[in-house]
Amino acid sequence: MTENLKTMRAAVCDGAGGPEALEIRELPVPAVREGWSLVRVQGAGLNRSELRTRQGHSPSVRFPRVLGIECVGTLAVSTHPTLQEGTTVAAVMGEMGREFDGGYAEYALLPNELLMPIDTTLPWEVLAALPETYLTAQGALDMLGITPDIKGRLLIRGGTASVGLAAASIASGYGFETAATTRRRGKSDTLTKAGVDHVLIDNGGPLAEGLHRIWPDGPDYILDLIGTSTLVDSLRLVRRGGTVCMSGSLSGWLIPDFEPIAQIPSGTKLTAFHSDNYKGGTGAPLLQRVVDHIEAGVYRPNIDRVFALEDIVAAHRYMENNEATGKLVVLP
Repeated sequence: MTENLKTMRAAVCDGAGGPEALEIRELPVPAVREGWSLVRVQGAGLNRSELRTRQGHSPSVRFPRVLGIECVGTLAVSTHPTLQEGTTVAAVMGEMGREFDGGYAEYALLPNELLMPIDTTLPWEVLAALPETYLTAQGALDMLGITPDIKGRLLIRGGTASVGLAAASIASGYGFETAATTRRRGKSDTLTKAGVDHVLIDNGGPLAEGLHRIWPDGPDYILDLIGTSTLVDSLRLVRRGGTVCMSGSLSGWLIPDFEPIAQIPSGTKLTAFHSDNYKGGTGAPLLQRVVDHIEAGVYRPNIDRVFALEDIVAAHRYMENNEATGKLVVLP
């Protein structure tokens, strides 16, 4: 209960800029209103979309803003019709950290429809690493049509991103043969431990030669987490009739001069996945299944580093320098 709590610590972004644009401040604890519940944040995963918002690439976001498109914690004050105070919950997307303040704080006021109740004994830093990452990975594999009932070959571009490692873990568990790209040879062991069968070093040159040595006809599926700078190339690399899913934007959000008829080979399929599709009640059963698999040791959480809220500037600098191999988590 928080009736007597008046202030909280939060990382506030006053405007577009570098990591130093984030500043720890004391803010009033948000007042609860009908249809919204107050979550005591116990952990929040960091995401590249927050980095780009901080840099000024999200024109709809108005500053100052507490960033953070996901969090986990407990219900401090609930107006939810079925969830009691003290319930462990997760929340992702739904304009969290964009239209309204997000997870970079000790408390977050969130719409009830975003709340996902979770039954778990996982430590907070592990639980915080899961929602956005694993919902995105599972959703993208679903969009590709990858299931445990089929066998095939999957290439993950941007494999050492947290979503890439999660997707490799899931696909490997399905029995898929997987390949993944990384720009740094030193990260190869991380990919192998996540279940990747073939590691490809993407140094900016042609990827086709190395890929075709493994799979002469190309992969059946490509999960492209790099996005705009590699998507057209991925459409060329996938076997004719295969499927490419773009579910990441490590290289930005727009493809200049994209010509679908000319650049999508006939018979090849292009799709996309956005984690907003699995927010709230839609994603709750899936996230619970992921949590259960983590607890059982079927999936690995792939955490790179855990930061304190006070170290949010260092965390964003670490993320911006592409030093992470796996998920970054901040604990208030």
